[in-house]
Amino acid sequence: MTEEILINVTPQESRVAVLDHGVIEELHIERANHRGLVGNIYLGRVARVLPGMQSAFIEVGLDRAAFLHVADIWEYKNSVHAGEAVGKSGARPIETLLHEGQSLMVQVIKDPIGTKGARLSTQISLAGRLLVHLPQDSHIGISQRIEDEAERTLLKDSLTKLLPPDVPHGGFIIRTLAEKASERELARDVEYLTKLWSEIQARSSTAKPGSLLHQDLSLAERVLRDFANEDTQRVIVDSESVQHALLDFAARYSPTLAERVQLHQGTRPLFDMYGAEQEIERALHRRVDLKSGGYLIFDQTEALTTIDVNTGGFVGGRSFDDTIFKTNLEAAQSIARQLRLRNLGGIIIIDFIDMDLAEHRDAVLDALKTAISSDRTRLTINGFTQLGLVEMTRKRTRESLAHVLCEPCPTCQGRGEIKTAQTMCYEILREIVREAKQFNPREMRILAAPSVTDLFLEEESATLAQISQDIQRPVSLQPEPGYSQEQYDIVLL
Repeated sequence: MTEEILINVTPQESRVAVLDHGVIEELHIERANHRGLVGNIYLGRVARVLPGMQSAFIEVGLDRAAFLHVADIWEYKNSVHAGEAVGKSGARPIETLLHEGQSLMVQVIKDPIGTKGARLSTQISLAGRLLVHLPQDSHIGISQRIEDEAERTLLKDSLTKLLPPDVPHGGFIIRTLAEKASERELARDVEYLTKLWSEIQARSSTAKPGSLLHQDLSLAERVLRDFANEDTQRVIVDSESVQHALLDFAARYSPTLAERVQLHQGTRPLFDMYGAEQEIERALHRRVDLKSGGYLIFDQTEALTTIDVNTGGFVGGRSFDDTIFKTNLEAAQSIARQLRLRNLGGIIIIDFIDMDLAEHRDAVLDALKTAISSDRTRLTINGFTQLGLVEMTRKRTRESLAHVLCEPCPTCQGRGEIKTAQTMCYEILREIVREAKQFNPREMRILAAPSVTDLFLEEESATLAQISQDIQRPVSLQPEPGYSQEQYDIVLL
């Protein structure tokens, strides 16, 4: 057992760090005021049915009524499927399925956005680590991302054996994470999900409309469900109340983990003790230094992430080719870790240092594939392109660390650069000429950052004097320490 999980809890946010052999490999952050509603199950009450929109508004105890479309009603889907099976339309209008004042169990499938309420479905789904339980269904499905037919057959057969044929058990979808899972792991998920559904049903029988029947797990509980396994040595949490909640969760759904949940006793903060705070700070930087002296540059855009590998000061190889090869090998290991730490998803382009030897390129690609094999998120590597770039994709499961913790710079608006003081001087001079032609002021005053006004008083003083003479108006300067270098105002007096 080499894995440790750290859980830092405050009233405002929860943070999780996953360590492998003492090295932080993953970071997860959940803030209390941004915890979503998706997955929550309510006992709702139909407030209004809208036949013209084939929709209904459902009161579930939120600030705004939630929205339910006919396509998200389980009975409607059944009628459509039944009609397709016999070759005719079996769709039923919403007014035959719902009526005002009716109570029904609903699940949030989309959070409220702006003035719109949450979107609901009456088809309940409960996610486990390896399976998704569909209590109202009866079939067994398999994620399309599990492509090996032998593995698909094996997983379906293993799950079928665990479900008694003479007892109603609902349907299940085998998730991508279940690939290579053992029968014991599947059995644990089946037990957890069926137990959870029984508890929800029991609560619904006594609850009043508008009651919350089930809230999706907190980040700390999801850690036990999704991350902790036989390799997990300890789960250390710095909140006594959260520790009790985790022990209760483990006792019900994963008893073997209960003894590994420990309370942090030291006076030094948990994340400081294990270096997690420094890792979070480093994971927000563009540059990542390698031990050899080389370094990586990460650039995250809306469409993709680019990673550039550089030798830096590394000259330790026997030859130039050997230096490049060793730098690329080290970079492959570091890139795999940084993808997990930063939670980078979507299209990823890696610009390794050019290698002339095919065996070196193959070795670096193999090293990258080996390094990402432990990633919990699905990745696909397409190999080297004709330009020598490695193309890969990583599934987006949540916001990247930078998007959670940061926002675009108010000075450069996320460009990463600002205009020079000289550029701003010339921009201001052009604006003065435009203003002088359009208006007829007695005097013009420039309000700008000190770096810009200083340049006007020094190198560009002759230029400013020439402009003042051309427009036949005096031009004065007023430095504003609170202004950014790109910010200025021209006051007409």
